[in-house]
Amino acid sequence: MENIRDTSGDLIQGTLDMLILKSLMRGAMHGYGIAEWIHQMSQQVLRVEEGALYPALHRLELRGLLSAKWGASENNRRAKFYQLTAEGKKKLTSESQRWARLSAAVAFVMQQA
Repeated sequence: MENIRDTSGDLIQGTLDMLILKSLMRGAMHGYGIAEWIHQMSQQVLRVEEGALYPALHRLELRGLLSAKWGASENNRRAKFYQLTAEGKKKLTSESQRWARLSAAVAFVMQQA
């Protein structure tokens, strides 16, 4: 998914939905919290741009992978909090397995002479 960039500015394709789902395994979070969690957990390598994050959250909600409700953020601002659904947990499991196979295959190819 577009607009996840590493510090060199290179696009990392096909990972935004999976990273969002993973971030919500800990519990409900608002969009900014999700983006910050991804940035921190990637050791400041990945930064999710708002123009990609909010459409992805909406898409995941429409697909039934997330539920959302309004609440107050840490600084008392109105924010939409997202939470994984049972279907979202299943999707995360399957995407994690697919990602493990894909990343192992790429790593294997890159180690070849």
